[in-house]
Amino acid sequence: MRDRDIRGALRAQALREHLEDPGTLVIDELGLLHGGARVDVAVVNGEIHGFELKSAADTLERLPKQIAAYGAVLDRVTLVLAENHHQRAMTLVPEWWGVHVATQMSDSIVLQSYRAAGANDGIDPRSLAMLLWRDEALGELGKRGLSRGLQSRPRRVLYERLIASLSLDELRYAVRTRLKERLGWRAAAPRV
Repeated sequence: MRDRDIRGALRAQALREHLEDPGTLVIDELGLLHGGARVDVAVVNGEIHGFELKSAADTLERLPKQIAAYGAVLDRVTLVLAENHHQRAMTLVPEWWGVHVATQMSDSIVLQSYRAAGANDGIDPRSLAMLLWRDEALGELGKRGLSRGLQSRPRRVLYERLIASLSLDELRYAVRTRLKERLGWRAAAPRV
C-alpha cells in the first residue's frame, strides 16, 4: 500500500463532498512555516483541516516534528495510516488528532475511522500568519487602514502588525479567505 493508494482512498471516501464543493479548497502538499513543514492534504473551508498520510513503507520518525508544526497552524488534523503504524501512532499523536486506518481489502483500500479530529486550541498566530504571501498580508492590513509605511517592509513586520491588530478568529478567517482566493494555485482537481 503506497502513499498514492491511501491518497486515492482518502479522496474517494472522506473528501468526496469537499472536492465537489466550490467553496472549499482541497490542496495537496500545503507548505507550513515557510516550507519548514508540509501537510499531505489540506481542506480549507470554515477551517483548515490537514490530513497526514503514512503508507506501510513510511516510518513515523518525522511524526513528532509534524505534530508540533501542524499544531501551530491547523484547526484540525487527521492521520491516515496503514495498519502497521496504528498502534505506535496512537501513542504519539495528541488526543485532538483524528485517526483513520487504511486497510487493503482485495483490490481496494478501505478507511476506518478510529477517532474523529477535534479542535486544536494551540494555534500560534505568527505561524498561522506565515501562510499568507507578502502581498496578501499587506492587502489584509490595507483593508483595515493599517498598511501606511509598511509597503517596503519585510513580511515578518507585516505578520507582526497583523498579529497585533487582529484577533485569532479574524486572522484565521483572513488566512482561509486568502488561500481560497489564490488564482491558478495548486488546488487539487477532483480525482475520484
